[in-house]
Amino acid sequence: MPKRAIPLRVSDVMVREVVTAGKNTPLREVANTMYEKRIGSVVITDESGRVAGIVTERDVVYACARGMSPDSPIWMIMTESPITIEPEAPLLEAVEKMRNLNARHLPVVDKEGRPIGILSMRDVLDLASLLIKIRE
Repeated sequence: MPKRAIPLRVSDVMVREVVTAGKNTPLREVANTMYEKRIGSVVITDESGRVAGIVTERDVVYACARGMSPDSPIWMIMTESPITIEPEAPLLEAVEKMRNLNARHLPVVDKEGRPIGILSMRDVLDLASLLIKIRE
């Protein structure tokens, strides 16, 4: 029996409810949002709504360890111009980007660079777990 390819795209796995914040949002507010929503990253947008950066749990831990004020603007700790991906990109391309760059979160953007979703390693692992169960 011939094997059939299943063309998985980023849009098949990404979370569509991306959480964003502006560059001047206080660190405390971003950390509280991450805690309340139980998420590992917040996409930082510029004035036109395009991705300007990303803040992850690691960034918040770093800021705390360095004694930064909770009132500091989030742009001070964000990763600027993060690697992004489009929703129609093959999932394998996204996974390889994440692995090669040691990134656990990848903003998914439209043609104008505005966030429309987020892909996390957890999303990829959830899919892998499901595929393993199906295979068994």
